[in-house]
Amino acid sequence: MPEKTWTLTNATCQKHEDEFRLTSADMPGLGEGWSVAKRTLRGGLQDGVELIEVDTGQMRLSILPTRGMGIWRAELPDGSLLGWQSPVRGPVHPKFVPLTESSGFGWLEGFDELVVRCGLESNGGPAFDKNGRLAYPLHGRIANRPAQQVSIILDDSAGTITVRGVVDETRFHFQKIQLVASVTMAVGSTSFTFDDEVKNVGGTPAEMQMLYHINFGEPMLGDGAQLVAPVREVAPHDPEATAHIDTWNNYGPPTTGSPEQCFFFDLLSDKNNLTQVLLKNAENNAGAAVRFNTKQLPHFTLWKNMVASADGYVTGLEPATNFPNPRPFEQEQGRVVKLAAGETWSTQVTVDWLTSAEEVATSEQAVRKLQGEVAVQVDSQPKLGWSPAG
Repeated sequence: MPEKTWTLTNATCQKHEDEFRLTSADMPGLGEGWSVAKRTLRGGLQDGVELIEVDTGQMRLSILPTRGMGIWRAELPDGSLLGWQSPVRGPVHPKFVPLTESSGFGWLEGFDELVVRCGLESNGGPAFDKNGRLAYPLHGRIANRPAQQVSIILDDSAGTITVRGVVDETRFHFQKIQLVASVTMAVGSTSFTFDDEVKNVGGTPAEMQMLYHINFGEPMLGDGAQLVAPVREVAPHDPEATAHIDTWNNYGPPTTGSPEQCFFFDLLSDKNNLTQVLLKNAENNAGAAVRFNTKQLPHFTLWKNMVASADGYVTGLEPATNFPNPRPFEQEQGRVVKLAAGETWSTQVTVDWLTSAEEVATSEQAVRKLQGEVAVQVDSQPKLGWSPAG
């Protein structure tokens, strides 16, 4: 059977499925043990959030069309979770997230996903105009924009399930940008891949930024966990990170009141511009690898939030078009993607949930191969041009 598509939402023609379910009985050629189900969450801050759960038979992935097609969490059949425990009990409906709050940090009231896209007009820290008014909120708006179109695509020849959503970030008299976000999983796999396209649907030039905020907490993250990455150069973002530059790739236990740390990277890649980074637990028997193209996503940030578990003990592996500084600084450094009318930017990012020592070792070997004989340049201070503190 060729590829088959089911439309769950199309706001243009007022089509919407409140509930939806597919199983192997609907497409036997795709294999056994998989399912796709959609439901709407009720009660509290999650009221009205649409959730699509894709079960590959080995992993269940929770996708949030209401929150910019982000990934809430992943789960194995034994109940193991991939993600983190935010003090924000989500997923939170965008109507409860005060993005335009004067501090610029309202975005944080909805933050609890495994994967959240930051963008599209901006993706860094908040920025203010000369009169002190908020110009760009923290991490942008796309994660709090509901999808206008949502579809499920099954491909039995490839053995894959894809959830695709179209999310608009447009404003009359201003930019008109559209995200087409696809999340693809193979039946029987514990990996998922983003294939994203950002198109300027307006008639005048536009500018965009994209950062994939990929977040991991306990139990994978803990004392003795480590980031393994093919690094050409690493620099601290600010004084807090400067004080911990010697241990940038190592993790300690949850520590009450610990300041967050950000490190900026220039990563090595192969001849096809492909690279990967690995987060592994202290026992070396579980981890997560993030694979991406450094031509599409040339900048990488490591975020470490080593606070008490109740306050959100978490780390973020963040490939991006730029560093997550305020947009005016990034624009000065030339790290803003320019799109002509009708032009499209695209990228692909894969997250592999590694569930055995063998898988962790294979991923680590791949990273070591990328590193080769290149010595890591570790900057003791923020780097000029990479950070406003440089």
